[in-house]
Amino acid sequence: MPYLGGEETVRELRRALSNPNVQSDQLRYRNTILKVIRAMSQGVDMSGLFSEMVKACATVDVVQKKLVYVFLCSYAALNPELSLLVINTLRKDCQDPNPMVRSLALRNMTNLRLPSLVEYVEQPLAAGLRDRAACVRRVAVLGWAKLHNLQASSEIDAAVVNELYSLLRDPDPVVMVNCLRALEEILKDEGGVAINKPITHHLLNRLKECDIWGQCQVLRVLQRYRPQSEDELFDILSLLDASLVSPHPPIMAATLSLFLSLCSGQPAVSLAALERVRGPLLAACGSGSREMRFTALCHIQLLLRSIPGLMGAHYKRFFCGYAEPAYIKQRKMQVLVELVNDENVAMLLDELKGYCTDVNAETAQAAITAIGRIGRSYSDRCLEILTGLLGLKQDHITSAVVQTMRDLVWVCPQCSDTVCFALEGCEETLQDSQGRQALLWLLGVYGERVSSAPYTLEVFIDGVRSEASLGVKMELLTATMRLFLCRPAETQDMLGRLLHYCIEEETDMCVRDQALLYYRLLHCGIEETRKVLQGRRSDPSLGVLIGRPAEPVSQWARSFNTLEPLRQGSIETDGALNRLKQ
Repeated sequence: MPYLGGEETVRELRRALSNPNVQSDQLRYRNTILKVIRAMSQGVDMSGLFSEMVKACATVDVVQKKLVYVFLCSYAALNPELSLLVINTLRKDCQDPNPMVRSLALRNMTNLRLPSLVEYVEQPLAAGLRDRAACVRRVAVLGWAKLHNLQASSEIDAAVVNELYSLLRDPDPVVMVNCLRALEEILKDEGGVAINKPITHHLLNRLKECDIWGQCQVLRVLQRYRPQSEDELFDILSLLDASLVSPHPPIMAATLSLFLSLCSGQPAVSLAALERVRGPLLAACGSGSREMRFTALCHIQLLLRSIPGLMGAHYKRFFCGYAEPAYIKQRKMQVLVELVNDENVAMLLDELKGYCTDVNAETAQAAITAIGRIGRSYSDRCLEILTGLLGLKQDHITSAVVQTMRDLVWVCPQCSDTVCFALEGCEETLQDSQGRQALLWLLGVYGERVSSAPYTLEVFIDGVRSEASLGVKMELLTATMRLFLCRPAETQDMLGRLLHYCIEEETDMCVRDQALLYYRLLHCGIEETRKVLQGRRSDPSLGVLIGRPAEPVSQWARSFNTLEPLRQGSIETDGALNRLKQ
């Protein structure tokens, strides 16, 4: 609900705007207009005052003009016919001796966004491209892009396009960058602005004159250019060298992206460029902006795919701070896993062990998962930590540890004895479905090594009627079948009860169909059942973390300096292991 009244407020403001005494007092008139804008921003429909506000724009007061133009641009679409009344005033202001007034009039003329007014806007925009004031040329250039978006089906005059190309050499760097942006929009169907050798070298030579946004825009557009010779390539790289180590992360990232694009056929040069940006990326990881730190961490993960040891000497820079948000802590832990080696493994594991008891459950689970991934290379040390965490008897920690152990024995079967010993009694703490599914999988695959496996499964079977998780029921069926094949005497009775319930009483068709499948499979004989259910228990081919081959830069170069690294999870998705084990 708006803070001010509706119709009564509009009537009062209309009377004030039409009062000659108010109009003669410039300060009172401006304050009344300010009340209109304030009411509009609070949700009151002020469109009924459009005629009065049109009259108010005929003033020499620049502040009042700005306020009125805000109102007119907001309600022009609701009053297209009355909007014609303001065009004459705007066109007149486009010839005002004050460049601020001229640029303001041009900007708001294009912001009206009414197709019926296009014919009145083209002439002032064309004149604005040749204006002596840079601020007017900046607005005029962007105005043509707005005009094109307003009538995308019609083509902009070729003479205007040529003039925009000529303004790429404008002495004002903002005008130059605005021309690039406008030409990109206008020539979108043709592939954007045409980048040739003279334009490329001109833009590179003037790169330092632009602000941060302008430099990023220029560097992005230049990715379409391909040097004609190796000498030209290295000339361009020399011009970009200073930007590659820029203290501004957006410029550094845009420059590296251009480097990788230009050097797609020069892998050695690409790797050297990655080495150069190590310092700026580390600095970005210490930025005061959380968003900047997270973005830098995501892009560091990309670089580590091609140079695993790039940040090895600086692993302490990725230790988590107490006050950091959970999403940054989790991303840092993913980076730490990639930096582990024989020299720092003990310190990294001690650090990660401390995060396992974090007050944030997601952070604690991420730390346990990170320890499990390191365990693929240093299994004994990691299993010692994971087994100790089971002694804490906390639900979310126990669940994460059991899931991590399941993933660990899948890639490191030599850990199975230790894992089986640690499973004793942990079912009493597990509450969430993911942890129980992991426990059931381990009991089904390694049940012959866990003395209490039949008794644990019997507890699950006795409570199957109250079990809400579909995944737990299906995993329970599979685990009981597998345990029956290796310990039939202890499991036969409970398997019969479970199959009877799932076939005769279970309402979920997925569980019922799986139970029928196992029932019919048993009729085919134990050996046939064994062939189906007793498949491989692990997949060591997934390998360890240490000594993995480096990926070519070309595999991820296109995603650098985009949103894609921010959407990706860890470099190696542990969820893929779960799908393989089904």
